[in-house]
Amino acid sequence: MPYVYVKDSEGFVFKKKESEVAKGEKVISEREYRKRSGLALYEKKFGHGGARENAGRKTKFASPLKFQIRVTKEEKEFLSYARDKKLDFAALMKKAISTNL
Repeated sequence: MPYVYVKDSEGFVFKKKESEVAKGEKVISEREYRKRSGLALYEKKFGHGGARENAGRKTKFASPLKFQIRVTKEEKEFLSYARDKKLDFAALMKKAISTNL
């Protein structure tokens, strides 16, 4: 049995089965029912309920988070020099490994 929304002679609204509607009750739309019953205002103010904001799984980032390690002043200068000159560390390591063998 489908449900309908009705308003009685005193202005109160209800959700009833279609077969239970009495003579003095007027069938209204769901929108009007939500407005008169206060459900629309409640949902607007409090939302849908459920989980709190920002709950659940966190998104995976494409780049890893920044991390810090302690280095000496010379190491820091070398790293900044290598970044400025755009040195390819992978190529340098391969070259270093191949010369040691």
